[in-house]
Amino acid sequence: MNALRLATRFSTRASSQVLSSGLRSTTPSFRLAQGFQSSNISTSLPALKAPALHELGSVDHSFEDDRIDRVAEPERRAFTYLLLSGVRFAYASTARVLVVKFVSSMSASADVLALASAEFDVGGVQPGKTITVKWRGKPVFIRHRTPAEIATEASVSLAQLRDEETDDDRTLKPEWLVVLGICTHLGCVPISGAGDYNGWFCPCHGSHYDVSGRIRKGPAPLNLEVPPYKFTGDTKILIG
Repeated sequence: MNALRLATRFSTRASSQVLSSGLRSTTPSFRLAQGFQSSNISTSLPALKAPALHELGSVDHSFEDDRIDRVAEPERRAFTYLLLSGVRFAYASTARVLVVKFVSSMSASADVLALASAEFDVGGVQPGKTITVKWRGKPVFIRHRTPAEIATEASVSLAQLRDEETDDDRTLKPEWLVVLGICTHLGCVPISGAGDYNGWFCPCHGSHYDVSGRIRKGPAPLNLEVPPYKFTGDTKILIG
């Protein structure tokens, strides 16, 4: 009970003090006194002036110190251009070297280039016979044709052919025929000296080729391909 009474008295005194101070601040006499005091303070204090530049701290003069005078120092301008040009030339040279190395890595190696062409001696091939050689991993048929076979293929009309080619267009020398041994239907290897035309026959789907390697019957759409070749001698053929 004593503690409760003490707390009540203390809160009552505090409320009365706050109320009296608020009343004093709102009365005209109190506001007048305050205005008089502030006017005396403002008139007694000297006027403030803006601080000098050196009083604000350190100043960065690097722009004026490092600026190149183009009139007084023309050699520095030339040196700057020379330095920039040298750096750009170094970048361009480095990029060129990288591009050359990249392109060189994509080119064929020496062993691949050696297999790009192959030379064969066909002097031992008898007329009417066919040999099979390998070029770039593919079989190649080389046939030594007889005069009768040459005459037969030359007399074929283009109207009878699915893929129209004359016999002369497929040979460099009439007695020698060079074709890839890959069927143009699904890539099988035809059998030499077989079929309805005594040329090549593909048993997979029944394609028949004549002695000029032209498709005459079956599902194959094109003639047997003639690879690039040339004669380096009377009995030597360079393929590739």
